[in-house]
Amino acid sequence: MLERAGIPAVSLCTDAFRITAEAMANQLGFPGYRYVTVPHPVASRTEKEIAEMARDALPEIIRVLGAGLTYLGVQ
Repeated sequence: MLERAGIPAVSLCTDAFRITAEAMANQLGFPGYRYVTVPHPVASRTEKEIAEMARDALPEIIRVLGAGLTYLGVQ
């Protein structure tokens, strides 16, 4: 919804919800929507483990955000 408003965004979900994320993207009219997954589960992880997951996911988050900016015409 943010991207429809012209605001680049990234959706994150755990790998266990990949099928659900794809179904939601299709349902909302965004087939092929790019999102970032992190290992499942998250709730039982320590703060340090979550920080490591975020650090590991950051390059992909930046890549997906960059693709959104290109889509919106921002270089």
